[in-house]
Amino acid sequence: MITPSAEALSLCQESEVLDLHLDTLIPYRLFGYHPFKRHRNFFGRHFFGHSDLPRMNEGGLSGGMWSITTNPFRFSNARWQIFLRNLTHLQRLCHDNADKVQLIRSFSEYRSAGKKHKILAAIQGGNSISGAPNGLLDIPDHLITRITLIHLTPSVYGNTSSPAHWLHPFKGLKDAGKVLIEQLNQQHVFLDLAHAHPQTFWDSLDVHNPEHPVLVTHTGVQGVRKHWRNLDNKQVRAIAQRGGIIGIMFATNFLKHSKDNTANMVLNHLEHLIDIGGEKVASLGSDFDGAISTPTNLRSASQYPILVQGMLERGWSEERIKGILGQNFLDVFQEYCP
Repeated sequence: MITPSAEALSLCQESEVLDLHLDTLIPYRLFGYHPFKRHRNFFGRHFFGHSDLPRMNEGGLSGGMWSITTNPFRFSNARWQIFLRNLTHLQRLCHDNADKVQLIRSFSEYRSAGKKHKILAAIQGGNSISGAPNGLLDIPDHLITRITLIHLTPSVYGNTSSPAHWLHPFKGLKDAGKVLIEQLNQQHVFLDLAHAHPQTFWDSLDVHNPEHPVLVTHTGVQGVRKHWRNLDNKQVRAIAQRGGIIGIMFATNFLKHSKDNTANMVLNHLEHLIDIGGEKVASLGSDFDGAISTPTNLRSASQYPILVQGMLERGWSEERIKGILGQNFLDVFQEYCP
């Protein structure tokens, strides 16, 4: 069991700590788990109950990409209408708690928010907006920071890396996906290739503006654990070469490669990611509340300092640690969405 030292706690508090993938809105929508009130891990470390604002603040989390996920089995117009309602709910939550949080879309807004928790609205699964007449352009007020092109099922945009890819014979990017990526480029919304089938991944990079960064917000790496959910070394290098960012998730079933079931799993994937892609590509994308099982000592959003303690024990520099915690992404964010 890693216990965070005073140095680890201090480093967390003085750093910009940003999580690239939080599913905190899922339990809120399913059973009224209010994201701004302190809760407990009612399923232990499994499934939901990992994150709420009090525990995020306790863990030193400065901000995060809060994902809006929509049921892929609904008709496209229903998905679009539900997405709009969910986005409105998020706006209302932020408005009603304006003393604690701020919904932001640019680096300058991030900086102006000061000590408030910064929420970067994101879409998990681009099929949420496939029913919009003009796609991305119909999202109100330019509020979305990134879109995960594909989720756990094939869609009109392309295919998934999950076993569900067998449902569709076409594995690459579809014409609708090309149109959406062009809109992402135009609007400076991050393309997120987490969950994408390898063929969809490479097709997407062929279409995406090579001068724009690409994200993979929550993943593992195959160099540590071979799994359909994880990136191989070639994919890691491709994201790094484009100045992009890769967030390592906290889902044990995608990370575990030995009997060690602790935060060391996350650190091992980060270490391999850095060895292959360099320090600037590495970040965190926990997937808290995304129906995952976490490491035994990373049960909630209050425990980011445990990761930092593990980094210190591996002899990682303060610069590297601060980069992983959030500065790597913020450097890219400042350039792409000033």
